[in-house]
Amino acid sequence: MLMVLLGGALVTKTDSGQGCGQSFPLCHGQIIPDQLEIETIIELSHRVVSAGAGFLVLALSIWSWRAMGHIRETNFLAILAFFFLMLQALLGAGAVVWGHSDIILAAHFGISLISFAAVLLLTLLIFEVDKKFDAYKLVIDKRIRRHTYGLMIYIFAVVYSGAFVRHTEASLACPDWPFCVNSAPGDLSLNSIQWIQMGHRMAAAFIFIWIIYVAIIAIKHYKHQKVVYYGWIIALALVTGQVITGAFVVVTKMNLLVALSHALIISLLFGLLSYFILLISRSKINSKKES
Repeated sequence: MLMVLLGGALVTKTDSGQGCGQSFPLCHGQIIPDQLEIETIIELSHRVVSAGAGFLVLALSIWSWRAMGHIRETNFLAILAFFFLMLQALLGAGAVVWGHSDIILAAHFGISLISFAAVLLLTLLIFEVDKKFDAYKLVIDKRIRRHTYGLMIYIFAVVYSGAFVRHTEASLACPDWPFCVNSAPGDLSLNSIQWIQMGHRMAAAFIFIWIIYVAIIAIKHYKHQKVVYYGWIIALALVTGQVITGAFVVVTKMNLLVALSHALIISLLFGLLSYFILLISRSKINSKKES
């Protein structure tokens, strides 16, 4: 699923979305085109990886359902993983054949992210990671719960804004960092593309500040619960890496490796927060048991 996510990001960042023309599932009307240019190779490889992931996720979903259906979250995660992967594939196919607006195309990465998170959580259940952290005894207070829910929703929106930046070709609309063309923080004399870029930067900066705040709470009050304590420290490290790679995307003029690292880190952060959500659902049950 990480390969599907990064493959989609690679297609976007190299402008390879039309590498197979408007032909789907074939490529230029053939299984393997006669002329293989770099854009065609990238787009065709992404299709092959996505198709392989589809079969693997379907097999994992069915197998998990049958072997681990007694675990509360299994069936929901199995359905979620396969449904959103198929939705992502259909959206990608539609974009190739009919074309879509930048707003619709930006949703593609976010949809893949949900499927990735569901597969990640299934994997954690399969390998019984919860038992290593005594997650079935974990109790998380309302303050951390509210922040986690809020961050999850907000990060998904920021991910969408980042994808929108890419699809509107606004990634280098502001060649300076952190402000745009050496503008002051309150300067309104920016064009629409620059505002898309600066809007994403400001939204990402707020995530950074928010996670610092929650990490401080976790460090102060959850030393006895390692999964929360270390989990939020890891979240802080990931969001710091996200800010740094985001800056280097601009400084290096869209270096491909840096740009893919940017997509990778946000995927890992979203997966980590998804696990926090699962722990919170367990925590509510534990709270009721204690009361």
